[in-house]
Amino acid sequence: MRALSTSLKSLRFAAVLGLMFGALSLGEAKAANPLELNFWLSGPRYDGIVADCDKALPTIATQFWEKESSFWNSSLKITGFAAVHEIAFRPWQSDNIPRRYCTGDAMLNDGKMRKVHFSIIEDGGFAGYGQNVEWCVVGLDRNWAYNPACRAARP
Repeated sequence: MRALSTSLKSLRFAAVLGLMFGALSLGEAKAANPLELNFWLSGPRYDGIVADCDKALPTIATQFWEKESSFWNSSLKITGFAAVHEIAFRPWQSDNIPRRYCTGDAMLNDGKMRKVHFSIIEDGGFAGYGQNVEWCVVGLDRNWAYNPACRAARP
């Protein structure tokens, strides 16, 4: 009985508190002051400076090995790249995040040559700092993130 009385009191307190905050929010809406308008809301300022395709290759090789060994219990590694070239730069509107799309051939330690498609993204790193690389090796997209045949990794 005592527990019921305590829970009813806390329920009433919560209801009164909710009504008070609700009444406070019924006030007139006001425009933001100048400080609120300009505080860290500068908008996108992209320079369009994105690294060349060759700069991303060590990152791709390292991340590929980490993914294969950690998640798929595989010993596959990329041992080299060939015919790496750019296929598009900012293929959509110019005010989108700048990306350089590249493709090439990756030689794996199992002796097979596979296509690799990747993009280098300006300000795409952790918390928007630095560049990021998104990549896909055709035939080894085991979680189907870029399927079919890594099509989603291309422009």
